[in-house]
Amino acid sequence: MAATGSTSGQPQFIASTGNRSFSNTPLIENPDADRIVVPDRKSWKNLFSYMGPGFLVSIAYIDPGNFETDLQAGAQYKYGLLWIILVASFAALIIQSLAANLGVVTGKHLAEHCRNEYNKVPNFILWVLAEVAIVACDIPEVIGTAFALNMLFSIPVWCGVLLTGLSTLVLLALQQYGVRKLEFLIAFLLLTIAACFFAELGYAKPAATEVVNGLFVPNLKGNGATGLAISLLGAMVMPHNLFLHSALVLSRKIPQSVQGIKEACRFYLIESAFALMVAFLINISVISVSGAVCNSSHLSTEDQNNCMNLDLNKAPFLLENVLGSWSSKLFAIALLASGQSSTITGTYAGQYVMQGFLDLRLKPWIRNLLTRSLAIVPSLIVALIGGSSGAGKLIIIASMILSFELPFALIPLLKFTSSKTKMGEHANSTPISVATWIVGSLIMTINIYYLITGFIKLILHSHLKLVAAVFLGIFGFSSMAVYLAGILYLVFRKNKKATHLLALTTPGSRQMTNESESLPREDIVSMQLPPRRDTVDLD
Repeated sequence: MAATGSTSGQPQFIASTGNRSFSNTPLIENPDADRIVVPDRKSWKNLFSYMGPGFLVSIAYIDPGNFETDLQAGAQYKYGLLWIILVASFAALIIQSLAANLGVVTGKHLAEHCRNEYNKVPNFILWVLAEVAIVACDIPEVIGTAFALNMLFSIPVWCGVLLTGLSTLVLLALQQYGVRKLEFLIAFLLLTIAACFFAELGYAKPAATEVVNGLFVPNLKGNGATGLAISLLGAMVMPHNLFLHSALVLSRKIPQSVQGIKEACRFYLIESAFALMVAFLINISVISVSGAVCNSSHLSTEDQNNCMNLDLNKAPFLLENVLGSWSSKLFAIALLASGQSSTITGTYAGQYVMQGFLDLRLKPWIRNLLTRSLAIVPSLIVALIGGSSGAGKLIIIASMILSFELPFALIPLLKFTSSKTKMGEHANSTPISVATWIVGSLIMTINIYYLITGFIKLILHSHLKLVAAVFLGIFGFSSMAVYLAGILYLVFRKNKKATHLLALTTPGSRQMTNESESLPREDIVSMQLPPRRDTVDLD
């Protein structure tokens, strides 16, 4: 069946990797109706066309898992660990800018590059790890939303876990109004979270000089400070965010020239810096509020005990007792906004991961339902058996899983963006490559150290019989050996596949670029913008 009413000579079919396909793909009357086109001009006004992806990405830095770690950092060490957030935010900006550059320069996102570069077995393993990371990221969102519903409406946590499944339907409804409106919604939720915690700061009134000192004077004083600092770092950079950012930038149609590519990379860096700065201020606010409240001289014995093991569920009652009832409500609203906005970005990351690694696309509602179900089941079981405290511990476990899996997204990103085979003249310069590998190596070393020390503590304090402890140790350290071998494979394997760049330096080479790789990618945009018009499926 032919398309009618089209003003373009291009076929109107959406395929999963930019290649044209005629099976199970929707027919759109006008594929450019909702596209975001960047004007071909040199102007700072172009920055507004690029605004959006950075806000969706920044949500991952203020999800319920981050709140949990921030609350504990403030309660136990007051403002002493604020400098960790500053360092982690700079590292996050560098890494996220690399993810954006990869998509802008090559027209393919990170998951697609992995499928093109690695053989079937490594590619399949990387896909499984990416999917597990997305589920692990969704667990804190489910539990955080359930806690927020409990705080606002006294709904039991296990009921709140079930109700979070309704966010699937809400997300599908929002998708139909276009990527721009969705980005505005995420920005609104981000600013809502910021407003709530800035208001909390007004209630808590932390000492400004102590906050500044905590930001710029590094120290790790006290038992457990190192472990908590590692948790703060691990919670900041998440693997699914690297896949997400490299794909979101493909929703813009940028000028196809060397200058246009450079401008896009520069503006995406500025946009990401602004969005991550807001996330940074929110994290600083959470730690400062927690530090001010838990170190107040007017705390009751019960509140002091709560501060010893502060989590998302205890925080609102503590704030209410110390700062007043409005404070707990503001915290609950911020937590609800965080959980729901994180759900949106996690769902998109899942769609891009599946499309990129497997060349496969599920319908959005099926993909969302599967991801949410895999997160709801363990959350519901733990909430029913362990109650609120058990659900809070599950957030920590999910954060550990994300730390474990980070190298398997970060190493390919660092290698691809440093490779002239992949990025041409837009590859990282030697100083930038050195700096990014140092930052990446530090993050991975910290995460691996955290995992190994945590496993050793588990064995030593598990009260298992000697034989069981020995077998557990053998199994654990064998698994770590396999884990380290996988990391070394990714580090030392040389890139073999070249990429056709979107903007090449000579007119002759520019003609060689496949038209299906020009921005914006229809298959990427279609995930964000389900057609609002009637669709026709071909037999």
